[in-house]
Amino acid sequence: MIKDILKPETCAACRECCRFDRYDIWENPVFTIENLKIILKTDPDKQFVPKDGGFIYRPELSADGSFDCAALGVNGCMLGDDKPFDCRIWPFRVMEIGGRQVITLSYLCGEMFSRPLRQLTDVLKGGVAEQIFAYADEHPDIVKPYYEGYPVILFRKTEM
Repeated sequence: MIKDILKPETCAACRECCRFDRYDIWENPVFTIENLKIILKTDPDKQFVPKDGGFIYRPELSADGSFDCAALGVNGCMLGDDKPFDCRIWPFRVMEIGGRQVITLSYLCGEMFSRPLRQLTDVLKGGVAEQIFAYADEHPDIVKPYYEGYPVILFRKTEM
């Protein structure tokens, strides 16, 4: 969805969004049954639990309390364009502040975080924000409470 501004090769080389620690479990994506089949074909020992009509990875934490996404393969995400919506829009996140939906930016993505604000807002206003908010209307579970440290890039327009 945001490939025009963030190249897949850049993401595959970094993989920061595919690594979590025990405090980032809320960022763990919800996989569809189709995603689950692909992941389990590669590693049938991975454990998942039902969540919000999909499945969430139940990782075994490493000694330092971290874990990799269940879909992270040697060459990046094994799901390609079929990855969960949260992953397709990352490092953008839909959050709620005071009853209003906003699109924020994760500070973990150095590539996007270093971009001029104008470039980010132009991408969002070019149709990406509409797609994100429409998906959030259909899947309200992707809207997270505002998490401190995530700069707000765009507020959802309110109906007059």
